Amino acid sequence: MAHEHVNLEHARYDDQRKVMQKSVEDDECPFCLEALHKYHKQPILVESEHWVVTTNQWPYAHTDAHFLLIAKHHAETVTDLPLEAYTDLGRQVKWLARKYQLAYGGLAMRFGDTAHTGATVNHLHVHIIQAAKDLPEGEKVKFKFSR
Repeated sequence: MAHEHVNLEHARYDDQRKVMQKSVEDDECPFCLEALHKYHKQPILVESEHWVVTTNQWPYAHTDAHFLLIAKHHAETVTDLPLEAYTDLGRQVKWLARKYQLAYGGLAMRFGDTAHTGATVNHLHVHIIQAAKDLPEGEKVKFKFSR
């Protein structure tokens, strides 16, 4: 079920769905700065002018590292961010890659209607994912870009 801030249909884990349901009941965006601490229990690694950098509370299967860069101000699409936020995003990605020695990986960002993107939270955020070095034969890290 899609809500203004989250899409419960896209939750991958029961505990994730419970946290998201609580944000629905509280009528709060779980990624907005003033509510983030209530729903996101991972440590904040760094906070810049435009981004909060943290580890993903529910990392994708077969990853050695899965970080989130969450826009500090509520944004739902790429046009909601000022140009400076993209420069700042680059700085944070470089910081993460150096700090955690990410020799390979991927960046992914979905935007817009979660009914079409597969996202769980309707607040702009970026994933940085490093697949497991010992990924089992035939397994893949899967990032959903559609419903």
